[in-house]
Amino acid sequence: MWWPGFVGGLVGLVVVDVVGWRLGAGLGLVVRAGLVVVVAFVDGSGMGRVLFLLLPFAAYFAFGRVVAVGVGVGVAGFLVAAFQVTVPGWTRSVGHVSDLVMFGIGVVLALAMAEMAAAAERNRVARDVHDGIGHHLTAVSVLLEKAVAFRQQDAEAADRAIEDARQSARQALEDVRTSVRALREPFRLGDALLRLTGPLGADVTCTGDESRYATNTLLALYRAAQEGITNAMRHGGPDVTVTVDCGTREARLVVEDDGPGFPPEREGFGLRGVRERIAQVGGTVDVTCEAGTRLTVVVPRGTAA
Repeated sequence: MWWPGFVGGLVGLVVVDVVGWRLGAGLGLVVRAGLVVVVAFVDGSGMGRVLFLLLPFAAYFAFGRVVAVGVGVGVAGFLVAAFQVTVPGWTRSVGHVSDLVMFGIGVVLALAMAEMAAAAERNRVARDVHDGIGHHLTAVSVLLEKAVAFRQQDAEAADRAIEDARQSARQALEDVRTSVRALREPFRLGDALLRLTGPLGADVTCTGDESRYATNTLLALYRAAQEGITNAMRHGGPDVTVTVDCGTREARLVVEDDGPGFPPEREGFGLRGVRERIAQVGGTVDVTCEAGTRLTVVVPRGTAA
């Protein structure tokens, strides 16, 4: 084994993963392929050939399934050609034939993992769109309906409703920025809830120390509160209360309204998304519809991020 080339190739792959977006998808894939060939060539043990699986995996996220399959077939052809040139009679070598078979199985598994990762990401984006933009569009719709209803009887109330609708539209943009900021700086649940409910007049109470909780847990609670408030505006009464207590062992969120509620079988995509999101942080969701609707979310503290 030529150690400088082997180590240099591995370091190059790490660098490409970090700054590959500057190269572009196509050039980045070509550079990865070249580095993998170098590592596999200088690695006398043959273990470096496993890195060829990175190529169809990377191609999937850059160009999609069809190109990824094409890259996998192309790599398999390259390996066959390389064996043919460097190892005469390789078809009678159990090691080389098994390497090729394992590569094929590895490609199938890599593409399956890529499909699962892509599906999980699509579900996450769908939940974020529903929980975020959906909430604010509902708020804008309700406020504009209020403005129309009060236009003749109370012009001042109608003007206030229109201004609140503008604020809610601005909040939709702020909500997108909140998700982006959460990746760069600490997320403050209490502040985010106050911004969320400001134009709607909901009563918000936050107690406890949220700094004990990881950002993804706080974001999950925020999305749950958002969905609860959205459902209250659609189906509930005018009085909505939001209570959050970040205790030493668990955090509890309760969203209540005084409306007629809804039967459990009518639970829609939004609440299903909340259940999935809360389950990911080890929490539970309970919805009761007796005297009004009560959404209760409980999550363990875990480890702060």
